[in-house]
Amino acid sequence: MTEFDGLRAIVTGGASGIGLATATLLAERGATVSVFDLKPDVPAPLTGYRADVSDDSEVRSAVEKAAAAMSGIDILVNNAGIGAQGDVTANDDEEWHRVLDVNVVGMARTTRAALPYLRDSTSAAVVNTCSIAAWQGLPNRALYSASKGAVFGLTLAMATDHLDDGIRVNCVCPGTADTPWVGRLLQAADDPEAERRALEGRQPMGRLVTAEEVAQAIAYLASPSSSSTTGTALAVDGGMYGLRPRPK
Repeated sequence: MTEFDGLRAIVTGGASGIGLATATLLAERGATVSVFDLKPDVPAPLTGYRADVSDDSEVRSAVEKAAAAMSGIDILVNNAGIGAQGDVTANDDEEWHRVLDVNVVGMARTTRAALPYLRDSTSAAVVNTCSIAAWQGLPNRALYSASKGAVFGLTLAMATDHLDDGIRVNCVCPGTADTPWVGRLLQAADDPEAERRALEGRQPMGRLVTAEEVAQAIAYLASPSSSSTTGTALAVDGGMYGLRPRPK
C-alpha cells in the first residue's frame, strides 16, 4: 500500500516536463492519473485527454470524461502554463491576454470544472504550479512574473474559500528547471552554454532544478500525508528564495 492507492488525479500540462514527471510519480505511488494536454500522448498507465485550458468547453468536457473514467477526482494538479520574455514593453496586449488566460484563468477554469468532484472526495487536494517569479524580481520576465504572482494570490484565496469543503490548496514554486521550455530558451540564446551557466549560477546550489524534484514536492502537497498543509507555497529553487551566499 502507498499513500496514493485508490486516489484519482488530474494533471494539466502533463505530457512533458514537470507535468509528465508529476503524473508518472503519482501513478508509480498508486494513483489513477488522467493527463490533460494539447497533445496528450502519454505512456500507460497514464490516460491522456485533449484539453486546452484556455477553452472552457474543452476543459469541462475533459474533466467530465476523466471523472467518469476514474469514478471521481481527488487531486488536481494545475500545471499547464506558457512562458514569456522581456520587460513590460516587450509584449503587446494580445500576448498579455494570452499568457494570463492560460496561466491564471486556465487554473480557474479547470478547478471550477473539477470542484463538484473534489467536494465529494475525502482526500481532496489542489496543487498549482507557481514559480519563484511570483516573489523574485527576475530580469526580462515581466509578463510571466505577473501571471505567476496572480497564481500565488489565487492559491491563497482558493485555500481560504474551500476550507469548509475539505479541499486543501497549495502551490509549488520552482526555480529555473531543466525542462523543454528552458531548453528552447537556451537554444535560442546567442551563447547557449554561457546562458546555461548564468541560469545555474543565480541559484545558490549552482545547478538547475530537475522536473523530478518539483514532482516530488507536488506529490507531497497532494498526499494525504500533508493533511494539515493548505495555503502554502513550497519553493523548490536551489535556495534562491532565502539564501544570499557571498559571490565566489
